[in-house]
Amino acid sequence: MKKVSIEDAVGQVLAYDITEVNKEKGVKGRAYKRGHVIQESEVEHLKSLGRNTVFIEDGNDSGVHEDDAARMTAPLAAGQNIDFDKEPVEGKIGFYAACEGVFKVDEQRLYELNLMGVTSLPTIHNNMRVVKGQQVAAFRIIPLVCEYSVMDKMKEILKTPLIEVKPFTVKTATLLITGSEVYEGRIKDAFGPILTAKLKAYGVEVVEYRIVPDKKDVVVGAVKELAEKSDMVITTGGTSVDPDDITAAAMAEAGVVYDMKGTPIQPGNNFTLGYMGDKPVCAVPAAALHFPATSLDILLPRMLAGEKIYKEDLAKLAHGGLCHFCKKCNYPICPFGRG
Repeated sequence: MKKVSIEDAVGQVLAYDITEVNKEKGVKGRAYKRGHVIQESEVEHLKSLGRNTVFIEDGNDSGVHEDDAARMTAPLAAGQNIDFDKEPVEGKIGFYAACEGVFKVDEQRLYELNLMGVTSLPTIHNNMRVVKGQQVAAFRIIPLVCEYSVMDKMKEILKTPLIEVKPFTVKTATLLITGSEVYEGRIKDAFGPILTAKLKAYGVEVVEYRIVPDKKDVVVGAVKELAEKSDMVITTGGTSVDPDDITAAAMAEAGVVYDMKGTPIQPGNNFTLGYMGDKPVCAVPAAALHFPATSLDILLPRMLAGEKIYKEDLAKLAHGGLCHFCKKCNYPICPFGRG
């Protein structure tokens, strides 16, 4: 690769992609592709792009070209259910979800890779819900060419894939509404429609909806029965500190194992998540009736992907776990629950 004046480049092979940015035309993209033979008629246009000198191919490779670095990195970084561009454009390769599910990235290795300073691999946030075809990451090297040692180090970091999408595996759910005031008809249940709509948005079918009084033995029996009928059980009510609030205790007596009662997330502190074997069973607090996004919304995608969430996972959510309570909620495109 050799640097020459634009006049001397006529008839030569371009060694890299050249980008055009024109705000008036709304254009930002590749104007000339690597491998293009520069024509006399293109000199003025190239000068208008600020190119008085360019790099041309001369058969002398002194490192790894940006396109080759992208081609080498993509299959190493991509894990299960991740697609990527077949060819780089302007040295960049994009990564995309191959199915609907939860995006996962090894944050420590992502940090190590980007700490190298030569490589650039930004991603969307870990644990975000994604749909098929959605871009989740991008890669390029910052310079046009990097040393072979950079690629060797990057290969070491990427011994195992860096990113993946876990598909949703939960297909059915049952709802257990607790509360004597609802059971006796004193007030109308508001949880059912809200939770059914949230689950429907993920393609989850509610196969049974049951209302029971605040009686521990009744709740225990209902949790056991409903767990036999669906992939997931969601209970509501009885999650705070009042004497009649027995839902979490009833869950435990029914055989639900949970690491932590409540979460360090607001709104939704009293959300409790546990498991009967591998089956998620959770108690949703009243915050879900009032706020559009709560701890339930943060954790639901991971639950639906069959991921087991432990005390350590919940504790990490304290950073970023306070909602901004915006006048117009834009969740999930916001920092709430992103760490």
